[in-house]
Amino acid sequence: MRIDELIVYKNFGNDSLLEDMAYLMDNYKDGKEDRDYLRSLAFDCIHRLLEMGGNHGFTGNLWHCYLTNLLVNNENTYSRSTEIRGQILGTVNEAVLHDIVIFKELYDYDFSDMIDDLSLDAMRLVFDYKASTEESKVYNDRIRKRICDLAETFHNDNTPNGMKDSLTQFYKEYGVGRFGLHKAFRVSHGIDDEVSIVPILNIAHVKLEDLVGYDIAKQKLIENTEAFVSGRRANNCLLFGDAGTGKSSSIKAIANRYYESGLRIIEIYKHQFKDLNDVIAQIKNRNYKFIIYMDDLSFEEFEVEYKYLKAVIEGGLEKKPKNVLIYATSNRRHLVNERFSDRDDALHKSDTMQEKLSLVSRFGCTIYFGLPEKKEYQEIVLELARREGIDMDKDELLLEANKWEVAHGGRSGRCARQFIDYLLGKEQTT
Repeated sequence: MRIDELIVYKNFGNDSLLEDMAYLMDNYKDGKEDRDYLRSLAFDCIHRLLEMGGNHGFTGNLWHCYLTNLLVNNENTYSRSTEIRGQILGTVNEAVLHDIVIFKELYDYDFSDMIDDLSLDAMRLVFDYKASTEESKVYNDRIRKRICDLAETFHNDNTPNGMKDSLTQFYKEYGVGRFGLHKAFRVSHGIDDEVSIVPILNIAHVKLEDLVGYDIAKQKLIENTEAFVSGRRANNCLLFGDAGTGKSSSIKAIANRYYESGLRIIEIYKHQFKDLNDVIAQIKNRNYKFIIYMDDLSFEEFEVEYKYLKAVIEGGLEKKPKNVLIYATSNRRHLVNERFSDRDDALHKSDTMQEKLSLVSRFGCTIYFGLPEKKEYQEIVLELARREGIDMDKDELLLEANKWEVAHGGRSGRCARQFIDYLLGKEQTT
């Protein structure tokens, strides 16, 4: 197999399975290699394919799924150019077709002789794999199924040109690599202390429709986000207000709603603000829209991390890319804590106050989430109970809800949700 002749689809990281499988294909017949070594290598390859199938939730032909997974994750000149935008022009198409010819040979390879010559009946397990569970530790169900379907499509494509067209269509619909196949990310440091953007595999599947109330606040958030994903002017956004009112849930819901429109979200913590420039450098030339998300943002007097954030949002020499916005949540409107002494110092009062207000002024869109009034709280409880199918007298339900909020920190959407979960738990034990 001519995998050493690949010119665009190279650099598959530390994954040696492709090389080992190609080695088996090229050497099992010639008699020069020790038969026991070849069998041992083959069983090791079978093990790795089965492990991949279990971790990824793949079904069907695991060899085809493996090859497909390589192609949809390989970030190169062609895949990055066609993500979201689709087919492009230029010589790179000929280079890609050259590689797809080689991959087509890998897809169409007949393992029958190898199985017979090396007594590898166990290898048949990987060609019709049925997972005990289809849950994936790597992808959401939609992407997992799409990769399995694409593997079948590749196998059925009669020509390399057809296979190339199918792959390009996948890049247009879903993107490529980690940013294409995942919706949410966090920031991590590698072995060499390099800043890495790592997928979050299990993001809560919250919908905006699930959040009862706060219609005006949600609409303002939707309008700003839709302008952003549509390529129009949009503002950095601060969601502030009381705890438990749905600020963080609204951000998660936005990530879920606009994922298919090319929106991705990267969560970053306060102690990582010094990494912001490195993070932006990795995403600024991609064809996605990125929200850098900061939850529960606030700073005490002695904390200086907010200065990193100020410079990135507005004020540094390098202009913030058009495909990046900052979304933050906070329990207080003024993100940097004020002291009474700041107001008493007449000489420096103006400078001190301006310094502390300069961060929040960089958020052009500020949205308030306040605690609901009693009637609003009761409406939230009633709606959540209806959705969960709780059959309980209305007056009794609201009486118990009022008792619950008194004993659990006051009225909020979170408090209402916890009350409903409590009722559901009681139902399951009776």
